[in-house]
Amino acid sequence: MNSPAEVLVRWKGTARLVPSRFPVVGLFDRVADTADLDAIFELEGWTNDRITAELGILRTVPPDEWVVGQPMASVIMAAYCHPRPGGGRFSSDERGAWYAARTIDCALSESIYHRSREIAEVGVLDARMQMRLYLSDFSTRFHDVRAADTPATLYDPDDYSASQRFARRLLDAGSHGLVYRSVRHEGGECVACFRPRLVKNVRIAGHYEYRWEGSPRPAVRKL
Repeated sequence: MNSPAEVLVRWKGTARLVPSRFPVVGLFDRVADTADLDAIFELEGWTNDRITAELGILRTVPPDEWVVGQPMASVIMAAYCHPRPGGGRFSSDERGAWYAARTIDCALSESIYHRSREIAEVGVLDARMQMRLYLSDFSTRFHDVRAADTPATLYDPDDYSASQRFARRLLDAGSHGLVYRSVRHEGGECVACFRPRLVKNVRIAGHYEYRWEGSPRPAVRKL
């Protein structure tokens, strides 16, 4: 597929759900600039388990793209430094992306699908998981693959290999990310933002609990 057209996306309150066990504040919030992180590397080294666990695969993101010294900096950077094993639709396990849905209902559908799949993979159908809802704003240009004639391989429900290769080519060419149709929520729309600094005004908007009780689909309760 040739490079798709870019469109200006001005969406406020895009929704992303993350397990509540992951902290809101971390190193990226507490340092003033990227040079401070380099000093931490010098002092504590990459072999420090705590530092390594928090920073993840940070070095796959160029330092001029890091978000530091602002509220929710660690939350933003975690999306890029701690990708899901195997990656997502438009990102690999070598570098993550900030995925968000245009509506909360769409974000819930996407999140419930992936979390239920994780639960099924470990053979557990009796579990609880608390999720934190983040909202974020965008005002930037994304490549648009929402058209009906977009190759079906980019929307394969299970196989992300083609969509990851496609996204990597765009990333390497300087793309900000993609706006695309949700596969898990009919009529829903999502963004995959490749650049941490383009994720704006991140804030906590609530918490949900997913409860699996013998069924592959959980009961969902807003806390």
